[in-house]
Amino acid sequence: MNIDVPVTDIAGVVDALRARNVDVVRVSYSDLIGVDRGRDVLLEELGSAMGHGIAFCRAVFHTSPVGDVVPVSGGLESGLPDIKAVPDLATLSPLPWEPGAAWCVADTHLHDGSPAPEGPRQVARQVAARLETLGLRAVIGPELEFYLLEQDEGSAAGWRRYADEPGNVYVVGRKGDPRGTLLTMLRYLRDAELQVTAANHEFCPGQFEINLNHSEMVDAADRAFRMKSAVQEIARHEGLQATFMAKPFNDEGGSGFHLHVSLVDQSGANVFGDPEGEHGLSDTGRWAIAGVLAHAPALAAILNPTINSYKRFGPDTLAPWLIDWGLDNRSAMVRIPPERGSASRMEVRLGDATANPYLAMAAVGAAVYLGVRDQLEPTAPLEGYGYDPSAAPMLPQSLPEALDALEADKELGEVLGEFFVEAFLTYKRNEVERFSRYITDWEFREYAYHL
Repeated sequence: MNIDVPVTDIAGVVDALRARNVDVVRVSYSDLIGVDRGRDVLLEELGSAMGHGIAFCRAVFHTSPVGDVVPVSGGLESGLPDIKAVPDLATLSPLPWEPGAAWCVADTHLHDGSPAPEGPRQVARQVAARLETLGLRAVIGPELEFYLLEQDEGSAAGWRRYADEPGNVYVVGRKGDPRGTLLTMLRYLRDAELQVTAANHEFCPGQFEINLNHSEMVDAADRAFRMKSAVQEIARHEGLQATFMAKPFNDEGGSGFHLHVSLVDQSGANVFGDPEGEHGLSDTGRWAIAGVLAHAPALAAILNPTINSYKRFGPDTLAPWLIDWGLDNRSAMVRIPPERGSASRMEVRLGDATANPYLAMAAVGAAVYLGVRDQLEPTAPLEGYGYDPSAAPMLPQSLPEALDALEADKELGEVLGEFFVEAFLTYKRNEVERFSRYITDWEFREYAYHL
């Protein structure tokens, strides 16, 4: 948000916002699962918020989607202490669907002033700093898929797929989007300065995708985090619900979160490609691919972080199933798009849309760091359609399996931060435990009548 004053000049920032008829600043941060937590701050209170931070209970980081406080270290057993959220005014942007409001991301701190170690933005920053020690920065372009739902009082869930017609793959206009909601979102997201590039109807009825421009890893994560929140908010303004759930329907495919990852040196030059290298890739590019492959089982825990995530996987789904890579091959876990030169990159297709953008990018960045640091070499690239389980190792097939892999991957855990990994494992194993005791509709339908 161009306000023509240094962000360190708080009084100047306030005056510039007031001149734009802004009287509220929304200050938000990501919890462990990527939910947008925060407060709306009156403009006249922004200086105070910058000075002492905005107090939140630390256990907000660890709150489940249904509002339970999960007993993660530093929360319940410590008496539910506070953290401080300090607005990062460098991230100020308009909030065009809320007139008179602006928006910024916060950094979270413990009361001794140190960063909250389970804070997802902090985890991403730590990984970016590790890459800097190799003279590298990760540049990431996020792609996110989601479903739009409309109310249906006659269904058990209360919602049905929006515009639920088959065969609308990549159609444009009102045929697949009768209310024009996607165009509304695209324009709002542009005006919110999130650097959107395009939006489209996806493969399944009621499913859409929005792409963001590439940028440095933490900035890309900021924008993807805000985009998810924005899409959900704008949908509510339209009387709809947006869900990034990995696989919300039995009869349709899941929603992915693909990351286009390149590496640049300190001058900003792409070092992922090399016209003289095999497949047009540099040594660094190959090592980066190999790092993602080597740490894929642990990455699954973070990029596929729910029980539901593993119902998206499988043969013939266009979601990955095996730990493999290929040249312009969408059935591989890591795809190398055909562009070379400054556009050389890998597309990591492992993630689903429920992944926390900060943690997804941090985890991939950590694997890239380890691959480059250790100069790992990838296996041979996939040839053909990649769902032959004899051709490559299989990804974890359940959340518990992936969590075990994350716990066992000490190298990845050290880069991400041991406290964060412990907190994440505790949080997610609580989710697994709660699900194991919950009677599902499938169980009742399968057993109740005959048994």
